[in-house]
Amino acid sequence: MINANDPSLKSWIEVPSGSDFPIQNLPLGIFRTASNPAPRMCAAIGNFVIDLPVLNYMSVFDELDFPPDVFVQSSINSFMAQGKEKTRRFRNRLAELLHEGNEEIRENAWHFLHPMEKVELLMPIEVGDYTDFYSSIEHATNVGTMFRDPNNALLPNWRHLPVGYHGRASSIVVSGTPVRRPMGQTRPNDEDPPVFGPSRQLDFELEMAFVVGQPTQMGQSIPMKEAEDYIFGMMLFNDWSARDIQKWEYVPLGPFLGKNFASTVSPWVVTLDALEPFRVTGPAQEPPPLPYLHFQEKKNYDIQLEVAIRTEGGAEKTVSHSNFKYMYWNMCQQLVHHTVNGCNVRVGDLCASGTISGPTPDSYGSMLELAWKGTRPIEMPDGSRRTFIQDGDSVILRGWAEKEGLRIGFGEATGRVLPAL
Repeated sequence: MINANDPSLKSWIEVPSGSDFPIQNLPLGIFRTASNPAPRMCAAIGNFVIDLPVLNYMSVFDELDFPPDVFVQSSINSFMAQGKEKTRRFRNRLAELLHEGNEEIRENAWHFLHPMEKVELLMPIEVGDYTDFYSSIEHATNVGTMFRDPNNALLPNWRHLPVGYHGRASSIVVSGTPVRRPMGQTRPNDEDPPVFGPSRQLDFELEMAFVVGQPTQMGQSIPMKEAEDYIFGMMLFNDWSARDIQKWEYVPLGPFLGKNFASTVSPWVVTLDALEPFRVTGPAQEPPPLPYLHFQEKKNYDIQLEVAIRTEGGAEKTVSHSNFKYMYWNMCQQLVHHTVNGCNVRVGDLCASGTISGPTPDSYGSMLELAWKGTRPIEMPDGSRRTFIQDGDSVILRGWAEKEGLRIGFGEATGRVLPAL
């Protein structure tokens, strides 16, 4: 069987130059069409969506022995639960069917290929639980510098464990879903009492999230050597934040209304297998973490990230260029620490990275940092300025890994801000 990671593979389906979705990617999602509104599973290649239930009906996956209804679910959870051995064989089989030298299904392409612009992409996973980490040392240092002591920006525990909190799964929405400006309590200054009203400091957070593909039992811990067996793939993740609400409410227990109103994800789950060629060494960890967090192999990934703001009038500017490789605490360490106390995970759980900031001002992953607490406004192409996100603005996250002519992308995670009710 063909190896889907073979960089020399070409498809009989046209893939435009610079596409996020070559034959080596084949990310998974959920879609529906006007003629068939039932949600079902799909993969992406070039500018097309592959209708997987139709392919399955053609018996091309029979040897993989999937449950008969696995491709007609409203999420990819059941598919992920089949295990990596089977899902890896599926990806290789799909690449084989789409390979330029294979005529097995080509004459029936009109049955299972849909132009991407003519389908509706839905939330790809059913999220049971969601955890947000705080794993970029550049971001943590910037925030600590702003709000605490510039000479002692990191809290004492930060270099010893992946800090995180449990977020709200119900308000995670797929790209294209509008986001309503949240209401809440804020305290404009230290002298006056708090007031109630719409957030005036709405922010994005440039993040990525990994999807848990296998469950554990309560009381079970995932060891480092097995962590990747539980990580199915990755998505773009915008953890919208109301900074003024957050600032007033987070002491002593942490994020609540300033965070739980919305998070936006990309519609495609890119498998960890597809990202294999882009492994890199992460930042040196000092002091060395405790033994249960030790790892040997390369656990970071070279994934280029950018954030653009598009005004209501259509003026767009890229405001951040960052990279997932900057993460101090990697995904495996996050998952291992998450379960070290016996916390069980379920298929479809999301673990987000926390804001991904780089070492230079143009690589910061939030408006809080880019405009440095409002003191350095960002000039937009239409002459307006931004310190935080305004009503009518769209925030667009993009991400891709690229090496030696091979590009594996995530599409976009986009959300437009609506006025508060």
